[in-house]
Amino acid sequence: MSTLNQLSLQYPIFLAPMAGVSTPQLAAEVSNAGGLGSLGLGASSIESCREQILKTQALTDQAFQVNFFCHRSEVLDLDVAQQWIQHLQPYFAQFGHHAPEQLNCIYPSFLDSDDYLHLILELRPAAVSFHFGIPHPHQIQALKEAGIITMVTATNLNEAQAIEQAGIDLIIAQGIEAGGHRGIFHPQRDAALSTAELVQLLHQYCNLPIVAAGGIMNGQHAQHLLDLGASAVQLGTAFIQCSSSNANTIYREALFDEPVTQISAAISGRPARGIVNDWHKWIEQLDRPEIPVYPYSYDIAKQLHQLAAQQQHQGFAAFWAGSQVAEIRQLEAAELIYTLAKEMRLA
Repeated sequence: MSTLNQLSLQYPIFLAPMAGVSTPQLAAEVSNAGGLGSLGLGASSIESCREQILKTQALTDQAFQVNFFCHRSEVLDLDVAQQWIQHLQPYFAQFGHHAPEQLNCIYPSFLDSDDYLHLILELRPAAVSFHFGIPHPHQIQALKEAGIITMVTATNLNEAQAIEQAGIDLIIAQGIEAGGHRGIFHPQRDAALSTAELVQLLHQYCNLPIVAAGGIMNGQHAQHLLDLGASAVQLGTAFIQCSSSNANTIYREALFDEPVTQISAAISGRPARGIVNDWHKWIEQLDRPEIPVYPYSYDIAKQLHQLAAQQQHQGFAAFWAGSQVAEIRQLEAAELIYTLAKEMRLA
């Protein structure tokens, strides 16, 4: 039995695991409609992860994936951090506050301990996916022995080959069109391949099943990537507008306001595609100082957004979205899955 068949999906459609946006309700709705639901848990505490997984399991008896970050934890350069704090101070001052004196590491990595691994082994979701890197060999082995399917995001051939050699079950091929953070292992080594280019490349040189991700907004996009060699597709932006997502009203409205997207590392310290706002127009200047490493930059970015939002200013929000966001439809999750399946000639 192939890895995808083990998931017993009606349709080869995955919900992208969007940290901060995904919810147990959205994950269950996608799974119950025949796709693979997901929980983006990379920014969640152990307690929150447990609660979300248990709630999803109570809402569906179908397979779903959980996702964690596998970034390499880096030491913060204090001089770089102070220069960045000073760079952002005028924007904090606009809202009557001082910038923080230091930056904090707000997101742990799956690589840093086995706490998240033990939780997965206890609760046994059907699949677990990883972003920004590959788990340790002992972690992969433990997941395999538990019968849990493993997936890792690749943005180029070298990453995909490393994923295959590590014994992972599926490759998520994430192109430059993807909204939010792509799973680049080393942010300075971005091959910037389109989803179609990446799928074709991995189909030629890798043996694992490929899940295409990035800029897919309808069934025509999806079917094209299946024709190029993908075994399944993964969509995120198209589902943000669903009422069961955790996106706020302003985020949802922005998706339908003829948005333009751009990639920037200024928000989090890693390149990520989002709707163009004050970060892209004012912070990401040619003469800006060096950006502190991820996720320290994200700490101060979230603080600035929180202050601005309290004064009804949304220009510093991270409204992540894929490059073809203008093509999304206002549909609830189950209807969207069925619409995609029809457009893919699967229903």
